Amino acid sequence: MIDQLYRKVVLTVAGQKAIENAVRARGWGMAQRFVAGETPQTAIQAVHDLNKDGIMANLDLLGEFIESPAQCTQFADNVITMLDAAHADGITPYVSIKLSSVGQGKTVDGEDLGLTNARRIIRRAKEYGGFVCLDMEDHPRVDQTLAQFRTLVGEFGGQHVGTVLQSYLYRTEEDRASLDDLKPNLRIVKGAYLEPETVAYPQKADVDAAYRRLVYAHMQAGNYVNVATHDESIIHDVQMYALAHGISKDAFEFQMLYGIRRDLQRNLAAAGYRVRAYIPYGRDWYPYFSRRIAETPRNAMFVLRGMLKG
Repeated sequence: MIDQLYRKVVLTVAGQKAIENAVRARGWGMAQRFVAGETPQTAIQAVHDLNKDGIMANLDLLGEFIESPAQCTQFADNVITMLDAAHADGITPYVSIKLSSVGQGKTVDGEDLGLTNARRIIRRAKEYGGFVCLDMEDHPRVDQTLAQFRTLVGEFGGQHVGTVLQSYLYRTEEDRASLDDLKPNLRIVKGAYLEPETVAYPQKADVDAAYRRLVYAHMQAGNYVNVATHDESIIHDVQMYALAHGISKDAFEFQMLYGIRRDLQRNLAAAGYRVRAYIPYGRDWYPYFSRRIAETPRNAMFVLRGMLKG
């Protein structure tokens, strides 16, 4: 309950325009801990830096709740530009997209624009042998996102498109099981949106328990799983579970956020585990930055100290 209350307070405060303006004016230096610059070039350099430590990358152009169909299509064009730039620089592209950013829920020429633009992005990624992860957003979008994921796997194959499930939603274990016929590549996260108790576990212990169940079930089903957490107790338990059940290190990977626990990322990679850092970039960094602050008081103190120094 304390964790839920902390997140609610931070996200409520962060949503106030005066706070946003203050952080945008003075907070970019701090945001760079979590965001790899504002351009494809700065993000690609971050990929190369991580690769030196044996860490893979998941690139994410930031942008949420883009309004007009034209803006959504331009956003998709910008993602494709990143795919082209990464390929030209010798990187097999792996990117995440939010379907809302490319037009989910907007109908153009009789089809959902998010699905149309996702097809364009995945088609280009497939040309380069790359991968596109469809991020999960707040709970009202889950049904449509999973339906579109199923459509896209059918068209492009599971080796080129995956999605995300959030352990704090009550429904997620059933959602995971319902996808087993696709042999899907899933990224399991705890969840960072502010959700009501009617749809999400309010207690951290319940979220963590659901997280473990999801990872173990996906492993047992023989599916590739992306274990996206910095929680060392969960990481240890996943390592032990895989060892006890004869699950190869090639059957899963640990995913963490850019700029957080770099020591842990390097240590896991050095131990032979697949490790991937989620690298956000772009000018629309404030909503993402706010959610990172809301995850832990340690992140909030980091920002507060930085602003006081400024």
